[in-house]
Amino acid sequence: MVTLIDNSALKPRHPEKANRPDSIVLRKPDWIRVKAPGSPIYKETQEIVRENNLVTVCEEAGCPNIGECWSKKHATMMIMGEICTRACAFCNVRTGLPGPLDPHEPENVAIAVQKLGLEHVVITSVDRDDLADGGAQHFADVILAIRARNPRTTIEILTPDFLRKDGALEVVVAAKPDVFNHNLETVPSKYLKVRPGARYFHSIRLLQRVKELDPTIFTKSGIMVGLGEERNEVLQLMDDLRSAEVDFLTIGQYLQPTKKHYPLQRFVTPEEFKSFATVATAKGFLLVSSSPLTRSSHHAGEDFAQLKAARLAKLGH
Repeated sequence: MVTLIDNSALKPRHPEKANRPDSIVLRKPDWIRVKAPGSPIYKETQEIVRENNLVTVCEEAGCPNIGECWSKKHATMMIMGEICTRACAFCNVRTGLPGPLDPHEPENVAIAVQKLGLEHVVITSVDRDDLADGGAQHFADVILAIRARNPRTTIEILTPDFLRKDGALEVVVAAKPDVFNHNLETVPSKYLKVRPGARYFHSIRLLQRVKELDPTIFTKSGIMVGLGEERNEVLQLMDDLRSAEVDFLTIGQYLQPTKKHYPLQRFVTPEEFKSFATVATAKGFLLVSSSPLTRSSHHAGEDFAQLKAARLAKLGH
């Protein structure tokens, strides 16, 4: 069950978390420090985003890689507004009741992709449980608009789960994105507290259904670690994803946005991330990205090239 929350300027960014007790935010270890953004290309990327009235998950989710990515003009667009109808305990995106969809957004995104000169673009969104189709048609419209203006650009989408939105997934898949990403975020035992509005096995089935509808589309999913999950739970999650024929797995460190968010349990060491990558590769994923700073759209363009090469190698070409 998802609760929609009335939003106003007087309310905090996360009204559903306001009365939660504060938790201690652990000091980051040396291996997770990043440089502050501010290069000329970073500022140019920022200007293009602002000029086209776009929202990016890079800013809204407080991604630690924003300086690196925007300095390469790699911005991940977040469509359908900046207010999410879910209230996930880990997420820094604003929660509340969103406004209407912007009919100009698909074309604005396509123009921004052209101005940024992107060869590969990642499009994500907030959850829109308030819409009959969860925003599926809007996703399709954005994909088609990008294709029309940027025919050589490959498109990766990171979608919500379209829970209880019959027919929504089919609309998005029919638009033929090159990569369909939907993140599990964490292991099943953590869902009630970390991702209460979602259902683990629904998300697994969603990814499996993409392959059934169009086997040519690459599928991808990601999780965070450091939430208190056990190693054997992560390994079981890998098996669940492989049973759904998911091609690409990303594993990154959870970073607690504020004292009100789900408390970080520990920082996973770089050695543990390497171990996860070794096991996941052995289980049959075409590609695995596992490191403290791994995020869904980090190095997405380079990863897409590797995905294509890995598929061809598997087919013996």
